[in-house]
Amino acid sequence: MRAAVSPMLVRLADERATGVLVRDHGVLYLADGEVVHAESPEAPGLDVLLTASGRLRPDSWAEAVARAGARHEVARFLVDSGQVPGGELEICHLAAVFDAAFFALAPTSGPTRFRYGVVHWIGRVRPVPTRVVEREARRRSMLLNAVWPHPAVDTAPVARSRHLAGRAVSPRRRSLLDLADGVRTPSAIARELGRPAFNTLIEIRRLAAEGLIGTPEESAAPAAPPVSANAVRAGGQEPSSALDSAMLRRLRDALEATL
Repeated sequence: MRAAVSPMLVRLADERATGVLVRDHGVLYLADGEVVHAESPEAPGLDVLLTASGRLRPDSWAEAVARAGARHEVARFLVDSGQVPGGELEICHLAAVFDAAFFALAPTSGPTRFRYGVVHWIGRVRPVPTRVVEREARRRSMLLNAVWPHPAVDTAPVARSRHLAGRAVSPRRRSLLDLADGVRTPSAIARELGRPAFNTLIEIRRLAAEGLIGTPEESAAPAAPPVSANAVRAGGQEPSSALDSAMLRRLRDALEATL
């Protein structure tokens, strides 16, 4: 998988646009030219990261959406009601944004559209400059290829290798391998485990490099499902590079410790 820059995203950032950018593999919500939310069929959303990890009950999430969704203030409701600490919500939201943006910015042959004025019901948590999102997408793409340069592993059903028998693996890896049944894709495994999709892809590529997961033929990888137009729900100065780096380090450290 290779992340690409969207020329339209660059232009929208320059004009400080507000709305939603729709691409084949995901959507990016912008406010004043910065990314405030992202979604992709390939990546678990904020709701999955919060509820699957036990940070929030599913009924509490549903209540937040019902009570604050129409005002585009679901994130604020969760914090103000004391259900999720502000810092924890920010970390989980950044994880969801970078995760979905990685897929949304993948190369595509389909049209790229922008709908001005569309606001997501989650509301603003922490806007991220588009250049930071693009840079992180490129970094993730390079990291995947450095681990195991076979992108077919990312989309094909994951199957355990018969060489796994007798091999000692960590509990975290075991939970992933238990779901590698030759039917589930990496995206499905990530959702079931409640982990970011990119974290799951990295671990799957490592397991493939070690021969514990099979590597399919490149032609066997199915195309990722495009984002339906119906899936799009309507509804300052850029920080210094030092702040960008600090934010990304904080996110990565928190994900490694908790997800």
